[in-house]
Amino acid sequence: MFIVEQDPSTDQQIREILSLNKIVVVGMSKNSSKAAHYVPKYLSDNGYDVTPVNPTTDEILGKKCYSSISEVDVEIDIVDVFRPSDQVLSVIQEAIKKKPKVIWLQEGIHNSKAEEMAKKAGIKVIFNRCMLAEHQRLSQ
Repeated sequence: MFIVEQDPSTDQQIREILSLNKIVVVGMSKNSSKAAHYVPKYLSDNGYDVTPVNPTTDEILGKKCYSSISEVDVEIDIVDVFRPSDQVLSVIQEAIKKKPKVIWLQEGIHNSKAEEMAKKAGIKVIFNRCMLAEHQRLSQ
């Protein structure tokens, strides 16, 4: 079995991250059967302020959808990324300019070069973890 590495964050560190509220979701989907839709919907339903980023649509879940992170005009605590690992570098380069506290790469997403770049900019990186799963696991 192929096991993908996961960031070394402790449950306490994940809880602290989950206490942040303003989440920009890169690659958020309109398709309700995709994780890139139902994970941010779950977060929104649980009190998080979710801002969608997807250049192919104007609105998701009744919220204005931005074409890129650089267009987002609100404060960002977490950039939650639903993009393939090989597309993460440009997303993180753009995210760093917005100075979020955390960049969260969803389950199955890992890009060491991009993660190092974010860490050097003083941004905490979570990778290969699902925000919905972690929220449910830690709020038991």
